[in-house]
Amino acid sequence: MDPVHPVGGRAGAPAGAAARLEVTVHGRVQGVGYRAFARSRALDLGLRGFARNNADGTVTVVAEGAPGALQRLVEALRQGPPAGRVDGLEVHWSAPRGLGPGFGIG
Repeated sequence: MDPVHPVGGRAGAPAGAAARLEVTVHGRVQGVGYRAFARSRALDLGLRGFARNNADGTVTVVAEGAPGALQRLVEALRQGPPAGRVDGLEVHWSAPRGLGPGFGIG
């Protein structure tokens, strides 16, 4: 597992027409509207994917789309909603796998 990137850390998007981003968000991110926040930002950026709560108290966000839009999503995920607190992100980039349209919350 990659180390948790501090909130101020920066992850670089790969070059290319499309990419996949998987982010595990650490902090006070459950019960504060974090998944809805992630969905709203992703849809504003034209991305597709999903956000889900994990048993360990983290949130996972998976998105596909233009690398620049994905990088902007990472920056938004670092901030989170006003009621939450983001302590760090685990950011993983890869080739897209063809997620369906829209952005789900699980």
